[in-house]
Amino acid sequence: MCEKCSPSELLDRNKHWAAAYQARDPSFFTRLAAQQTPNYLWIGCSDARVPANDIVGMEPGELFVHRNIANQVIHTDFNGLSVVQFALDILKVEHIIVCGHYGCGGVRAALAHEELGIVDNWLRHIKDIYCRHKIELQALSSTDEEVNRLCELNVMAQVENLSKTKVVQRAWRNGRKLSIHGWIYGLNDGIIKDLAVSVNEPDGVDDIYRMAPKG
Repeated sequence: MCEKCSPSELLDRNKHWAAAYQARDPSFFTRLAAQQTPNYLWIGCSDARVPANDIVGMEPGELFVHRNIANQVIHTDFNGLSVVQFALDILKVEHIIVCGHYGCGGVRAALAHEELGIVDNWLRHIKDIYCRHKIELQALSSTDEEVNRLCELNVMAQVENLSKTKVVQRAWRNGRKLSIHGWIYGLNDGIIKDLAVSVNEPDGVDDIYRMAPKG
């Protein structure tokens, strides 16, 4: 653990990391520098306890990653949408994984009534999800259960949000093979759970969000 390492210590650790990779596979960095060809886009939480590549056992370069507070897909977030477009149009990924995690601090903060600053505007979207599922959530017996269930519902909502975006709709209209998956990671055991909300075609999306067929 190096939670309070100085910047110089981090640079030293980087040298050891690079040397270890080089020793294990002398051509690794040459291959990595030559090309990026991931087949997956990972949209996850910024939480430092959820390192995307590590928890799915992938090497650097095998997973294209975008992270933000509470793994949101918001139609006015041009940073996130630009990542999705680059992944689809340039990298030609075939799978997008939205992965949340239990005990998410962003979700927990959204359930509170404190003023946190500009992040309140971001968390508002999670509060909206809470309102849509209030009866179910309020019936749970503890705050932790409520947080964890809202973490799941949040992932499901983001899969739905992503399937409505123009860049995804255009990919499907053009006959692209593209699947969107909703997963959630357990901090307590390191296991990822598939929430079984995968979408791989526009038929499950309300007509108002779909692009017109090609003429």
